Amino acid sequence: MKHDVVKKAASIKKELIAWRRHIHKNPELSGMEKNTSAFVAKVLRQSGISVKTGIGGYGVVGLLKGKTKGPVIALRADMDALPVHEKNNVSYCSSIPGVMHACGHDVHIAVLLGAAGILSTFKDKLFGSVKFIFQPSEEKSPGGAEDMIKDGALMSPRPSAIVALHCFPEYPVGKAGIRYGVMTASADSFTVVIKGKGGHAARPHQAIDAIATASLAINAIHEIVGRKIDPTENAVISIGKITGGAARNVVADRVEFEGTIRTIDANLRKKIPSLIERTLRGVTYASKASYEFCYEKGCPSVINDKKLTDMVRRSAIEILGEKNVVIMEKAVMGAEDFSLFAEEVPGTLFRLGTGNAKKGAASCLHSSTFDVDEGCLTIGASLMAGMVVDFLSKGGLK
Repeated sequence: MKHDVVKKAASIKKELIAWRRHIHKNPELSGMEKNTSAFVAKVLRQSGISVKTGIGGYGVVGLLKGKTKGPVIALRADMDALPVHEKNNVSYCSSIPGVMHACGHDVHIAVLLGAAGILSTFKDKLFGSVKFIFQPSEEKSPGGAEDMIKDGALMSPRPSAIVALHCFPEYPVGKAGIRYGVMTASADSFTVVIKGKGGHAARPHQAIDAIATASLAINAIHEIVGRKIDPTENAVISIGKITGGAARNVVADRVEFEGTIRTIDANLRKKIPSLIERTLRGVTYASKASYEFCYEKGCPSVINDKKLTDMVRRSAIEILGEKNVVIMEKAVMGAEDFSLFAEEVPGTLFRLGTGNAKKGAASCLHSSTFDVDEGCLTIGASLMAGMVVDFLSKGGLK
């Protein structure tokens, strides 16, 4: 049957490409996936799959029942785009200025729609059921996974496992990355407001410069990883936004900046907020300024279940060959709120190779020139559908 799955995936290559390009051309930001959601629901229904919409916002859940009762497995794809202006010169370039599928969620959607269509063709040979979860707001914190879970995405019926994939331009098309244990970092965020005293730029001694203080604070915060954390531990602190000041000849009385924190170790994750606040306290005291500090916990690390990852690896090897299934030695410092699904039921996230420099698909994720070799679509659909076949034929995880 695995051969039939791969053959069927190849036969719908044109549809997969058309779906992906339609979605790519019409991106929607987190929490605004109205048209994407409607498109997904339409395609699922055309495949004979029962559909529920409005789950945790614009979330969509499809259900395919097999020939007999049996275990239930869920497959998940995220649907939102990023606030990035696309610079690719392609026919399917984003039609929405400043919005782009720069993280490959268009690929994730098309692949899962393809897997759903393939599996519906073989539903009389499936011993169990499949849930197809299309999630909004993955790029936003808190992500849409939490809302979908609260709204019953994992209920009626409840899956005993869940699988997702993510584009990985570092691997060429035809390869997949598997990792046991921690796959991604946790992602928290923080906002800092530095408060000083405004004044004339020609008389800075009469003011308390919030910009100067903020610059000292930012540099000191960036030094936390290099000087306050064990070098053998993985951590990232990045500040991506700063606002402040009103005119070139006015000492600013207020500056606000925002950042993200990524960690692998749960204990280290707990320590970092106090390290940041201690740094802020010292810098602002020295400058006679004050500060406000807001720290928000985001999604935890994705921790791949061993048994499920074993199954995914065996299935991928059968389709791609052992040399093309890479065991990843290191976790990636990106984050994924798929982790919340994987905390509810055993889950695993794997990496789908999408790179091809000769076809212009070499840019990194979140880049304005990110694109993929669309050959990854049939491979991704084959892998997702093939894993379901293996899972249900073996009675689930045992």
